[in-house]
Amino acid sequence: MAGKPERKRPQILKQMRNDWLLYLLLLPVLAWYTVFSYLPMAGVTLAFKDFSFRGGLWGSPWIGMKNFTDMFGDPLLLRAVKNTVIFSLGRIAFQTPCAILLAVGLNELRFTRSKKAIQTVVTFPHFISWVVLSGMLINLFGSTGVVNQILGRLGAGSIAPITSAGQFRAFIWLSGIWKEAGWDSIIYLAAIASIDPGLYEAGAVDGANRLQRIWHITLPGIRGTICIMLILAVGAILTNGGFDQIFNLYSSPVYSVADTLDTYVFRESFITGGLDYGYTTAIGLFKSVIGVVMLAACNKIVTRAGESGLF
Repeated sequence: MAGKPERKRPQILKQMRNDWLLYLLLLPVLAWYTVFSYLPMAGVTLAFKDFSFRGGLWGSPWIGMKNFTDMFGDPLLLRAVKNTVIFSLGRIAFQTPCAILLAVGLNELRFTRSKKAIQTVVTFPHFISWVVLSGMLINLFGSTGVVNQILGRLGAGSIAPITSAGQFRAFIWLSGIWKEAGWDSIIYLAAIASIDPGLYEAGAVDGANRLQRIWHITLPGIRGTICIMLILAVGAILTNGGFDQIFNLYSSPVYSVADTLDTYVFRESFITGGLDYGYTTAIGLFKSVIGVVMLAACNKIVTRAGESGLF
């Protein structure tokens, strides 16, 4: 038993010598991750320091857990955490089912040309940046936008989803669904394509109608993919607050319901003038730790339910 690792090591070295060109292809990838993912992790130490430009990353004094103490005592940060969780849960609750239903609907279309045309239309908004799209939405739904002008001529009341605290979250979710549901549906369409067509034929022979085949064949067939996407979404519940979308659409009247962790960190780092990078780094570290915990917990729940998780 003790000699097995020693025998295995020469085999691995021999394999590396034989396939050295394949391993050479890995070098650019390893270099990219080293330079842009692992080396920047040294900046995490700022979370435990009082950063100063004169001292830099290594010369700034250590202050222990003070940044974290200040963080958990900041009511604005706690509000940002709450808003981030609400936005993320809303995306999981609304955007994911819409993407699944869209994928199932596209799969059921019989005409290939119609299917391709609809898929192109619903996928296209994904490729529009939120900077451009936000300008379009503001021109449409702003207080003097096209929608309110039409409503005014019809004698109806005006709407203000961009500046109304009661309507802003729903507006974010709906605009997010319109932009991303088509793109997200591609993953589920790929999963549906891997289902054995013989199952549908057997279901039709047994007398199952289209809805029954969807319920008993299609949805169970993509359940593993749905679980994987759910794990990833739950893991990003604090790190994926939709910064681009919210930053380009929110304003001071809706800060109470729209200010997320990402927008809060951006203001604290670059707008308020505090330049307290140690404090904002502590927030980023907090987000990452919670994300890892949530991902591991959701993965554990999924695997215990009998599905294959990420690990």
